[in-house]
Amino acid sequence: MRIWFDILTPKEILFFEPMAKELKARGHDVLCTSRRYKEAHALAAIRRFPVVLVGRHGGAEKLGKLEASLQRMKRLTAMISEFSPDLTVSFCSPEAARVSYGLGFYHAAFNDAPHHDVGMRLTLPMIQRLFTPWMIPKSAYTRYGFDGKRISRYRAIDAGPMIRRASPSGGAGLPYAAGGGALTILIRPVEEQAAYVGEKEKSGEATSSIVRGVLDRYAGHNVVVLSRYADQKARLGREFGSRVRLLDMAYDGKILLENCDAFVGSGGTMTAEAALMGVPTVSYDAVPNVTSEYLGRRGFLVTEKDPARIAARVGRLLASGRSAAKKRRAERFVASMEDPYSRLAELVSELGGSGAAGSGG
Repeated sequence: MRIWFDILTPKEILFFEPMAKELKARGHDVLCTSRRYKEAHALAAIRRFPVVLVGRHGGAEKLGKLEASLQRMKRLTAMISEFSPDLTVSFCSPEAARVSYGLGFYHAAFNDAPHHDVGMRLTLPMIQRLFTPWMIPKSAYTRYGFDGKRISRYRAIDAGPMIRRASPSGGAGLPYAAGGGALTILIRPVEEQAAYVGEKEKSGEATSSIVRGVLDRYAGHNVVVLSRYADQKARLGREFGSRVRLLDMAYDGKILLENCDAFVGSGGTMTAEAALMGVPTVSYDAVPNVTSEYLGRRGFLVTEKDPARIAARVGRLLASGRSAAKKRRAERFVASMEDPYSRLAELVSELGGSGAAGSGG
């Protein structure tokens, strides 16, 4: 079979990499496309995962997003028409949805973020099968008109199978000195250019408040920010100077999480990864999502809606320590999860290909 993966974000690189490699090993013709978005294509290079870059990220403004999407669809139309896939796989990529629908190709999508309202509206009407984690109610998708009978659920949180990946031997080493009596607090800012966040997040106010609070409380310790965008990194550099260590996505996040004492995220993939690795984790609840809420109920992380209170939350978690018991509990939970690849393999078999057996990772 010919199978096309459209892979847009760092999370999708990590999620789809073992699936694409497994299918290719089983003799399928696999094409993986992405876009010029430093976080994603830099991680693909670190992982030595080959992707074809088509188009670019549209930035923060609506006009830029629209123009980038239209240009990308035009380029993909020519490429995918020639490739002629038997199956398209994406994480609800709007361009993959429109191109596959327009050309008549079967499209199966994974998703764990039904709160991304715009993305759901742009993709769900045009896909044939949806795979989601079991704790997300089908109603989260059927409210967009999607047929619940075409939803297949797997018993895993997406970050679970992802953290079983090996750290890349060819990647960059640890960019800061961990240990030595100083705490390391890693902050992953909110995705300020996302369509679904509020004005406080888009303006950078929330990120600055979180960083300022942690710096004030932990002066003399390592406060590290893994920034999302070049302008975000520059802005934080102007505001906080040498008080904070600013990184961009030149690292596999797993290496950083293995070497920090606490993590502050905003409900995204690294937040779930940190929690499932037993790292004391605070999630800024900018946009409530099912995964963070579930992990919070299970005691793997804590959520906070007020950026100014994040540092205090971190303090309480650090006081309780990164215990071996917490890490073992997280490891047992991750070990109990199934591999989402099994759902894709079943579909490949249904469509006439061979895909059975696990993808590893």
